[in-house]
Formats: sequence, C-alpha cells, structure tokens
Amino acid sequence: MISALKKLLNQRLGDTGPRLTQSEAAAALLIEVVLADEDLSGSEQRLLPEFIARLTGVSVDEAHALMTNAIDRHQQAISLFEYTDLINRQFDLAEKQALILAMWQLAFSDGELCQYEEQIIRKTADLLYLKHSELIQLRNQAKAG
Repeated sequence: MISALKKLLNQRLGDTGPRLTQSEAAAALLIEVVLADEDLSGSEQRLLPEFIARLTGVSVDEAHALMTNAIDRHQQAISLFEYTDLINRQFDLAEKQALILAMWQLAFSDGELCQYEEQIIRKTADLLYLKHSELIQLRNQAKAG
C-alpha cells in the first residue's frame, strides 16, 4: 500500500530536478550572504571563490563554476532550508562552524555589516543547530581578522 502511494506521488509530482551536492549547498549559502545587500563588492567577489574552494575541497576553477551556479540558483531560492538540510546531513560540527565563519568573513569583507547579511547568517546558524554562543564566537573571530 505504501509503495503504491509513493509511486502515485512520484508520478503526480514528477522529477523534482537535480539534487544538490554539498558543494553547491555551501556555495549557495555563501552567495546568499554576499547578495543580501544586493551588492557584490570587489572584496567579496575576490574572496568568494577562495572560500568555496577551501570549504568544499574543489579547485578554484570549480569554485568559480559553483559560484555562477549559486548566483543563478539565488534568483529562484525560496528558503535556506534546502541548503541547510543537506549541510546538516553531510557536514560535521567543525565544517558547519567553518561555513558560518566564512559567511561572517564575507559579510565583514566590504567594511560594513548589513543587517540583511547578519540576518541570513543568524538564520543559517539556527538551521544548522549551532549554539548562539558559537555564532557569537565565530562572528568575533571573523571581526578580529
């Protein structure tokens, strides 16, 4: 009975599209931060591929491709959940913290922290089940340099 219901739902809903990889999810979250203030500054543009490469283990060229893909995906994004759900399943605590640290570093890289950048980082940390104290420690670490 359950298999018949699953089959019916799959037929009705069709293919939901390609699945995200953890690299795409991490890149998308970083893009969400840098585009929160609707301005991709030079420093953000310079740091973004480096951070994507470091977090995901891909080459800088692959990071540029992930960045382009994430910018396109940003236009159609409804929520952060589709990204954070995958990150929760595939990243350990240290990797989640590294992602949030990179988000803070990008937010501070242009010399000013926009309220929307901070809101996205806080929401992401919440969805990644990080403690508030961890969020603050990571923010202070990024702010210090």
